[in-house]
Amino acid sequence: MATNPSFQLFSSSNDKPNLGLGFLDSSEPPLPPPPPSIEVLSSEVSSSVTCTVEPVSLDGLTLLKGRVSTKEVFGLPNSDLVPGIYEGGLKLWEGSLDLVKALRAEIQNGHLSFEGKKVLELGCGHGLPGVFACLEGAAVHFQDFNAEVLQCLTIPNVNANLPKKSQPDPAAEVRFFAGDWGEIHQLLPHAGESEMKLNSSSEHGKASGYDVILMAETIYSISAQRNLYGLIKKCMSHPQGVVYMAGKKHYFGVGGGTRQFLSILEKDGVMAASLVTEVADGSSNVREVWKLSHK
Repeated sequence: MATNPSFQLFSSSNDKPNLGLGFLDSSEPPLPPPPPSIEVLSSEVSSSVTCTVEPVSLDGLTLLKGRVSTKEVFGLPNSDLVPGIYEGGLKLWEGSLDLVKALRAEIQNGHLSFEGKKVLELGCGHGLPGVFACLEGAAVHFQDFNAEVLQCLTIPNVNANLPKKSQPDPAAEVRFFAGDWGEIHQLLPHAGESEMKLNSSSEHGKASGYDVILMAETIYSISAQRNLYGLIKKCMSHPQGVVYMAGKKHYFGVGGGTRQFLSILEKDGVMAASLVTEVADGSSNVREVWKLSHK
């Protein structure tokens, strides 16, 4: 495990001056309009798609992971993703497992507690990091781009995991939200903290933000990073909120990666980043888990 108390990215000669985050502008073809943001009730489990579960062992912790067919859910071949249509939520990505392991280590080292915390998992898919937070006593909101992912995989997977151990505090709510990162903040119950500070009369006046935001393998697309970072700023509790981000150092062929995303933080100047762990096991390119916090 590697640690690094701070992150400083070297300057890039490709950065364009005076454009804010404009260097993220992409020549990718325009995507179709995103689906509307909705809350998916836990009772809205798909009855037409079969979700089977199997155990996954994470350094002594055993969780269950669901398996469904992409063709059965979306009528698509078993592809990783189709931008703007299906964003890969039915696949169990390596970063999700890395993140659960890192969170366990953070708790064991006394750096993190989920007890009584408000947690948001972005791009949740199987939702294993959020499931782990639930089992540790958090109230967790799960978000994914596709409502179908929540109905066919996330909700069944959460239900399969939670009864296996003591249920969390009954007051700890588990809720599910589908939608695009550019719009979902309008629906998330604890979003709007940053807006509150600028406008005390905001309709979000009672919001306090999420204590912990979890995300794994969400930073592969450069074109989506601006909305993702903006959503984090709207949702993250101030000043104590933290983000745990797992992903590959570089996503070859699509341009994203942890270092690309961290360059946004450095450019904006309001958050600090520290490396929690690095995974170089030969199964893929280097993977990392980072902790983001307010400066």
